[in-house]
Amino acid sequence: MFRIKKLDIFIAKQFGLLFVGTFFICQFVLMMQFLWRYVDELIGKGLSLEVMAQFFWYMGLMLMPQAFPLAILLSSLIAFGNLGESSELTAIKAAGISLMQAFRSLIIISVLMAGISFYFQNVVGPRANQDFYRLLLGMKQKSPELEIPEGVFYDGIPGSNIYVQKKDLNTGMLYGIMIYRMTGSYEDQAIILADSGMMQSTAEKKHLLLTLYNGVWNENMRSQDLAGTADVPYRRETFVTKRIVLDFDNNFSMADINDIAGDARAKSLGKIMHDKDSLQEFNDSVGRSYYEDAKRFYFRANEVSASDSVKISKLVAENNTSLDSMFTKLNDGKKKSVLQTAINSAQSCATDLEMKGAYANSLHRYFRTHQIQAILKFTLALTCIIFFFIGAPLGAIIRKGGLGVPVIISVLVFIVYYILDSTGQKMARDDQWTVWYGMTISTVVLTPIACFFTYKANNDSVVFNVDMYKQVFMRILGLRTHRHIYRKEVIIEDPIYALDSYHLLQISEQIKQYSEEHKLLHLPNPIHVFFRPGDDQTIEKIVGQLEDVIDDLANTKDAQILGYLNHYPVVATHAHTRPFRRKWLNIISGLILPLGIFFYCRMCRFRLRLRKDLNRILETNQWILERVAVYAAPAPKTMEDLENMPFVAELVRDFEKKEHKD
Repeated sequence: MFRIKKLDIFIAKQFGLLFVGTFFICQFVLMMQFLWRYVDELIGKGLSLEVMAQFFWYMGLMLMPQAFPLAILLSSLIAFGNLGESSELTAIKAAGISLMQAFRSLIIISVLMAGISFYFQNVVGPRANQDFYRLLLGMKQKSPELEIPEGVFYDGIPGSNIYVQKKDLNTGMLYGIMIYRMTGSYEDQAIILADSGMMQSTAEKKHLLLTLYNGVWNENMRSQDLAGTADVPYRRETFVTKRIVLDFDNNFSMADINDIAGDARAKSLGKIMHDKDSLQEFNDSVGRSYYEDAKRFYFRANEVSASDSVKISKLVAENNTSLDSMFTKLNDGKKKSVLQTAINSAQSCATDLEMKGAYANSLHRYFRTHQIQAILKFTLALTCIIFFFIGAPLGAIIRKGGLGVPVIISVLVFIVYYILDSTGQKMARDDQWTVWYGMTISTVVLTPIACFFTYKANNDSVVFNVDMYKQVFMRILGLRTHRHIYRKEVIIEDPIYALDSYHLLQISEQIKQYSEEHKLLHLPNPIHVFFRPGDDQTIEKIVGQLEDVIDDLANTKDAQILGYLNHYPVVATHAHTRPFRRKWLNIISGLILPLGIFFYCRMCRFRLRLRKDLNRILETNQWILERVAVYAAPAPKTMEDLENMPFVAELVRDFEKKEHKD
């Protein structure tokens, strides 16, 4: 029986707090990106706070479905990254709770968020879309003078440039008006200056009525120069009140309201499915009408009698017909007339078909837009669930919380989704791809990725562990790691200083002997490196003994000895002999010349580093032997001094017996 457990409540709280914060961040980013499209409609227009609040409110409602998936992706990634980083996820698994059981509460929340996203797209979004664009049209209709900025020339009015020095937003008065009107050419122009004026829209919203006060009208009258003289007539008029009608529809017409209501983005799913049938029927009727017109005017077939058909069949059977026989019998004038008639007919047909084709494409594009919006309501809601199964498993694998790595990964995933979704929508809208293929390509690509991440996280995979890739990267480039040995809080057994001294002296003797036998400064033979097996077992044995001594001396309470231990380098035991441990990898890297050169240079670098590491070990051994002398007096200087100590000889015999058994 399903019960809500404390773990579900705990994880839900962790996710919920992060979701609220990330949602507002994502919403803010999307709104700022959307705001740039309408920044010209807002800046310098003197809009009231009420209008601005409505503008941002409708914008926020329209963008909320897009913010839900990104917020779920980021919050789930951070939530499980925090649990993994604080080892809480490890404790959950140690208690016998699988990762899918830990996901249980958030899966339910993600499904609910998908339902909320669908509700916003189906109910809230269409209404907000209509109100948003009606608000834009209302702003233009109510205050056309707001379109004209202060202090710059405005060329949005056809045939005129208008300059306004100052505007009074309360009264709608314009001050310091200068108008350049262009009629036919630059020589035929008018300059109007006025102290003040007021601008209003006409009833049909196609013109502006500009009332000017206390001004002067200067105009060249080139069009009246009928005599063609060099003198250009000039007219100057001073007025107290002047009314001018300007052509200015401001991209607004009464049809715009119908366009808003007919836009697929402003329709619910039920309305879209209802209108699709009507649109399909109308498109089919237009296609049939065009087909009948083509048959009737351009591709009509002349009626042929039965006798003419028999005669034509006989001529074709005899193979002595000539289709151009009638044309060749015409004189040159009639031939030219016939050719011109054929050309005009072909051009008329092509023009008519081009116009009808453009109209048919617009109808088909409008129909596809309805299909796109219908599918988008489902795919965008489903993305909430898919993003959860990408973010939560990645957080469990990476185990990095905060706003660092999770934000980078979320941005990368969202960029992939945005590119696929935008490309699919564009291709579907332009009829390059089918609508279903274009609208589901992002979902089809991301669903297997989500399943793969979930499978890897459920099996505790380290494929996406950043630390693992960091180690591999450091090994390939030969980057060094350092020791970090600290004093232990609880020490069960103290180090056996005398035996450790014995081993350190033995290691020093082996290193000196190795340095005399192997010339690490000499370049090795490439054939031996890539195509012949062989490991340096001497170095491997020396490093193994050294690590045993370091592990034993790490139990000391002496801070100085602990400091000396951190001076020991981490020695690579095989990198100075060959690139890889596997023979076939060495052969492949040797055959591929650029790769072989890289690994050969890398191996030479490791040989130089090994020589430096061996000298560092000798130096550190001497420091530790001098410090260990405090605990194992008298201090041994050589192997003979150490072996002459009775208790040391007994420990050495016990160690050699144990090593022989192993």
